[in-house]
Amino acid sequence: MPFVFERNNMAPAKKRNVSSEIVGTKRVKNNKIDPDSVVKEILESKKHANDVFDLLEMLQSYNEKDAINAINACSKLFCTLLERKDLHRGTLPDEEEALRGEYTAQQKYEIFMCHRYNSCKEIVFEHLDHEEHGVKESALCCLMRFAESEGQHPLEDLDWSEHYSFPRELIQLLVGRLLSKTTDNALLLSRFQEYLEMGDVRFYVMSAIRDSVTKVMDRNKGIPLPVYQSNVFSLMSNISMPSNESELCTFMITQETKHEDWKATKLNEHRRAFEKMWLCFLKYKLPPSMYKRVLVIMHDSILPHMSKPTLMIDFLTAAYDVGGAISLLALNGLFVLIHQHNLDYPDFYKKLYNLLEPSVFHVKYRARFFHLANVFLSSSHLPVYLVAAFAKRLARLALTAPPTALLIVLPFIYNLIRRHPACRVLIHRPTSQDDLMEDPYKMDEEDPAKSCALESSLWEIKTLQEHYHPEVSKTAKLINKPLSQQEDDIDELLEITAFELMERDLKAPSTKTIPLEFETATQLLKGGGDVLQDHFCLDLL
Repeated sequence: MPFVFERNNMAPAKKRNVSSEIVGTKRVKNNKIDPDSVVKEILESKKHANDVFDLLEMLQSYNEKDAINAINACSKLFCTLLERKDLHRGTLPDEEEALRGEYTAQQKYEIFMCHRYNSCKEIVFEHLDHEEHGVKESALCCLMRFAESEGQHPLEDLDWSEHYSFPRELIQLLVGRLLSKTTDNALLLSRFQEYLEMGDVRFYVMSAIRDSVTKVMDRNKGIPLPVYQSNVFSLMSNISMPSNESELCTFMITQETKHEDWKATKLNEHRRAFEKMWLCFLKYKLPPSMYKRVLVIMHDSILPHMSKPTLMIDFLTAAYDVGGAISLLALNGLFVLIHQHNLDYPDFYKKLYNLLEPSVFHVKYRARFFHLANVFLSSSHLPVYLVAAFAKRLARLALTAPPTALLIVLPFIYNLIRRHPACRVLIHRPTSQDDLMEDPYKMDEEDPAKSCALESSLWEIKTLQEHYHPEVSKTAKLINKPLSQQEDDIDELLEITAFELMERDLKAPSTKTIPLEFETATQLLKGGGDVLQDHFCLDLL
């Protein structure tokens, strides 16, 4: 059936009974179209092809509800046209050229609709930056439906030997828009996470992230872009990597042929893409807050899925130099590489030793510090001099620590001595009164091997036995008796606060039963009436 279409300012060819007035910058229509009815008419007859302009006009509406309805309608329309193969395949000719060229009516229709499809995608991409989250989410879902339809019914001849029919360009454009440099898209990226469960989407998204990071950061000469890098991290941290080949079973695009040769179906290719993506992201300087976010997930979400985890050594070493909590978290990643990937890093315990400063008792990451330090020092094969240096340094720092920290430090030191009986010499060293005035321990020495800790004693704990807080004094006096073989569980003490400690001290002790008689009366009511009668008689007398 013949049809008519125009391109003059995207205006429909036929007259429409639509009156409108301009109020500020918003357009208010008295008669709104029903997008579902328009889609139905276009799909039923080609003579309604020009009605697609109504949809595109409504798609640009400022009204949230109208925009969402138009997005959903366009999604249904063009996905159906893709399925019917009613969109032009191959190189798309200019629309004016199509009118003058020797094309059949069907070909002209396909070219016309393909141009409208491209216009629709441009508008939907713009909606990813809309003020309303509902419009953003609808636009994201619409573009992913377009990607799925294009994958099943490609409009161009793709590289079938490597990528098959996956719409890489659309995914690259989508990732580029999601990784905004000015808008925090964390909420929208969390919605995108469900698509990352599909093997092919995940594979090509990782490649798109790497390309985007390289392009954007090189253009900015490596200077940190906090919003952009935060969006990149939000997207990458949402990627859940499969552990084995059998988990690569869900794909957005179902390939009918050569499916087993497709890179997106290979676990090794996923690992390689995952590794390249993270290494590309981490080679650029990060904002200080970003280091913490990366290092927190490093040991369980990044390193296990890398082909060569030891490639992270440069980043972890650089992160340690930042200082504070970042240094500790960096050591956690290095510890994983040492124990699980045979990394030779002789300065590990030296760096950990130098993190022991008075500030560790007063910062918010104190609990995590002692938890990780307990893990790092849990091996019974550590040199005695090293363990003694840690115990002595902690004891010296304990002299100025708050009570909440002392209730962690003292059991921590006791556990170190339990694991390494040779360190008991720090407790039972026979010394004269004069020797106590000259402690051989070198507090300012950065190398624990040269600190002379084994030649000293834990006199600091003896001093803490006179502490003003009764709990601290009681804990410090435990060292006067032989320590038990069972280690103290410090995990219960890590999160204790000064408020909780005060509440526990002020809590009234439980009331104990007070005995009223030395011998409990047992026969008073069991002796029958005679006993009771005698008592009554005595009372009467």
